[in-house]
Amino acid sequence: MTGQARRATRYGVGMINPARGVGRPRVSSRETIAEAACELFLEAGYEGTSIADIAQRAGVSRSSFFNYFASKSDVLWSGLDARIDRAVVALSASGVDAAGVQTALESIVDGLEPDPLALAFGNVTAMGLEADLARESAVRQGRLAAALAGAARAAGVERIRADVLGAAYAVAVLSSLRVWAEGGAGHGSPLAQLRHALPRIADLRWG
Repeated sequence: MTGQARRATRYGVGMINPARGVGRPRVSSRETIAEAACELFLEAGYEGTSIADIAQRAGVSRSSFFNYFASKSDVLWSGLDARIDRAVVALSASGVDAAGVQTALESIVDGLEPDPLALAFGNVTAMGLEADLARESAVRQGRLAAALAGAARAAGVERIRADVLGAAYAVAVLSSLRVWAEGGAGHGSPLAQLRHALPRIADLRWG
């Protein structure tokens, strides 16, 4: 086992890339960069890690880093952002009903594997990410809430109720993801957490 693999196992970063059997594809450069970033966030803290540090640890150039990630924060958030993007598109379709809303929300977390963001939520203090995760979570939560409120208004829900619905459902998604990540690998799934959370806001009916 290489030194990097030992570090990954020690820190739990190896959960990003399950062990590959003979003949399976090599880890991609994107995964290598993400793994290197997570190692460094744990070793030196998020603020103490530069993009140059990540590139050096991953054995790639700075330009290669930017081929895959727009910023250091993007290493953590790009996977979830892509899922939120798709959900926002689904919510913008005309005639979205309660079932369609639940499908869109579940699509954000369904099949989500442990990734850099999950590792960050589970090691927030060790990585020194308290302020950053709170700020960036609020950005995603706000974007999702706005899309949900828009879908509710399009379905005929009055403005204040639509805003409350959007905020509540968006909180349920982000909170479910955080609770799952903090529980660690092997403790349920983010989809199970979301399905556990949604009945708690059942009084906020869609429509």
